[in-house]
Amino acid sequence: MEFIIFSFFAIFLLVGSVGLLLFYRSQVLQRLSNVVSPGSERKLTDYLTVDRAGDSLKSFVKPFDKVLPKSQAEVSVVQHRLIRAGYREEGAVRIFYGAKVLIPLALCMLVTVTGLANGNAFFVYALSLGLGFLAPDFWLGRRIAARHMKIRLGLPDFLDLMVVCIEAGLSLDQAMMRSVNELLRSQPELSDELSLVTLEQRAGRPRTEAWKNLTERVDIDVIRALVSSINQADQFGTSVAKNLRVQADTLRVQRRQRVEEIAAKMPVKLVFPLVLFIFPSLFIVVLGPAIIVMQESMKKYFS
Repeated sequence: MEFIIFSFFAIFLLVGSVGLLLFYRSQVLQRLSNVVSPGSERKLTDYLTVDRAGDSLKSFVKPFDKVLPKSQAEVSVVQHRLIRAGYREEGAVRIFYGAKVLIPLALCMLVTVTGLANGNAFFVYALSLGLGFLAPDFWLGRRIAARHMKIRLGLPDFLDLMVVCIEAGLSLDQAMMRSVNELLRSQPELSDELSLVTLEQRAGRPRTEAWKNLTERVDIDVIRALVSSINQADQFGTSVAKNLRVQADTLRVQRRQRVEEIAAKMPVKLVFPLVLFIFPSLFIVVLGPAIIVMQESMKKYFS
């Protein structure tokens, strides 16, 4: 009898705890986020909201994902591009292929509703289908370029912070963890990629392999140069702080040179707007009154 009563109370407490946990899930996640990272109280609750939105979006896109025929190699390439853009979720590929079906249909519906296809329906619908099919690829390419630019611009600050932490007595792994936490708000893209390196090392993966995976995920020259310098310093026993300082100075010099190159290209790029837009306006303003006066004076000779 005592065992039955004890089992009843245990099951009752278990069911009640599960119910409270499900009912107050957001509050529990917020308290856990306060304990884990006091500076980001809404991190876990925001992740839960995004996760729910992603699940609903995946369930909506799932029927359209199977429309397009695709090979495993093509899916692998698209998944690699999505990872480079920062989308590592399982359903990102499915959402991408679903968008390649939904966007052309939406553009065709927009053309039909607005009546743009009245003149040449075949050309307009074909253009809508083509642009809608290629729009996700263009958008993904722009996302990759923007993410790479942010990583490239934020890397010197990260290296300076790494140098400060290493010279203060921290090891390379501890300095990277501290730098990632400090730059979480100012450089979220770079912190996201480097936090994966720390997680892989915690999981037992060797440091060289973890940094190699970083180069494969990001795939830009500055990250490859950084990883090679860190591996060489770790292999030959040279000063890591000195290598990182040299790397940071090199990146700043390259950034300054890139800005100077863009500024040097501006006069050449301004030729086309000047010739096509500004010079005709100036000709009309300056020569227009003279042409009108000449026409008025020439009328008496040809009338």
